Amino acid sequence: MQPHVTKIATMLEFDDIRFDCVYYTGYKPCRYGNECGHCPFYEPREPFWANVAQPVARYVREKDTQRTREGFRVVIIKTGAMGDVLRTTTLLPPILRAHPDAHITWVTDKSAIPLLVANPNIHRLLALDETTAAQLSNEQFDLLLNFEKEEEPLQLAGMIPARVHRGFAPTHWGTPTVFNDASRYALLLGVSDELKFRVNKKTYPEIIAEMAEFPYQRDPYQLYLTPEGIARAKELEEVLRDKLRPRIGLNTGCGSVFRTKLWPLERWIELISELQERLPQATFLLLGGPAEREMNAEILARTQGITDTGCDNSLEAFIGVVQTCDVVVSSDSLAMHIAIALQKLVVALFGSTSPVEIDLYDRGEKVITDFECSPCYLKQCDKAPNCMQAMSGKTVAEAVLRVLQHSANCA
Repeated sequence: MQPHVTKIATMLEFDDIRFDCVYYTGYKPCRYGNECGHCPFYEPREPFWANVAQPVARYVREKDTQRTREGFRVVIIKTGAMGDVLRTTTLLPPILRAHPDAHITWVTDKSAIPLLVANPNIHRLLALDETTAAQLSNEQFDLLLNFEKEEEPLQLAGMIPARVHRGFAPTHWGTPTVFNDASRYALLLGVSDELKFRVNKKTYPEIIAEMAEFPYQRDPYQLYLTPEGIARAKELEEVLRDKLRPRIGLNTGCGSVFRTKLWPLERWIELISELQERLPQATFLLLGGPAEREMNAEILARTQGITDTGCDNSLEAFIGVVQTCDVVVSSDSLAMHIAIALQKLVVALFGSTSPVEIDLYDRGEKVITDFECSPCYLKQCDKAPNCMQAMSGKTVAEAVLRVLQHSANCA
């Protein structure tokens, strides 16, 4: 029988991490939640690279190779989650300021391609697959930036020849470490709850700029509409032509991973009632995806004067829908990131996830739970009410009103 282990509230030090432990993943604290250097459950794993001749030497050393004719060649590896992919675009401006001749290749998950495909600052966009891995491992880059700890992109980062590597790196055991000292903080955020939940004050764009060793200048997200997105926005504009402003987008979804981010049905109905009473001229747009079909149908059945934008939009079309909104109310979700990227006013709801890493760029307000256990990043919660259920429609409505008033004062 294993001894009871008390979780330690102090922060983990980078040099104490046992990268070869079977319980270490790099994404979050291990099941025992202890400081690695004092953990009695340490169990070494077999080297991932055991049958590969000197693999580490290929990617831990900066190479003095000849520059290519395409200019300063950069490869970015960022595949998911999609909201994180979108906010990683904040690195494009500092790269181009430092290297105006840069040729930027971006490797991402196939599902995230619509977020990047129209961006003129990405010169080559590749889906993460075996073909891409084979292709890039035979090319030469000046700078590789990897922001992924998943096995497949992590391996890819170790295969691509580059003069300089920054970000997350694979160890001999296939676990994540870092290429450069400036990325240590980012790795520790994943394995130290004390650092991530209580101590950290940096936004995600600030963290990745630090990893990439570029000056942080609070550059905005970059998101460009595709022809499908433009067409959907025009279509919706025609539907809304005779309706008054402001247009308030209500995004009821929260993604499939952390359902604890979901704001419940009754609270959405409360919000609509409050806002319709205080903003009778406003137009309300209901947003969501396939997972929100049932909730959105219930909202439409119990309210009046709501424009349904549908739950079957492609990602590109959904971006077009968000483009038509003046303000978007959403939990911590892809829709929130899209609204930030399109420079909309945003009221973002935070319960189980951390609000610190999100930058609204002075165009919105965060409604943050007062539950002491938040943030927790739990996928399930047995509390009744939980932090999102306790967040009232009136509280969120007041935030919407403040954001609109502030925007009017600044106009």
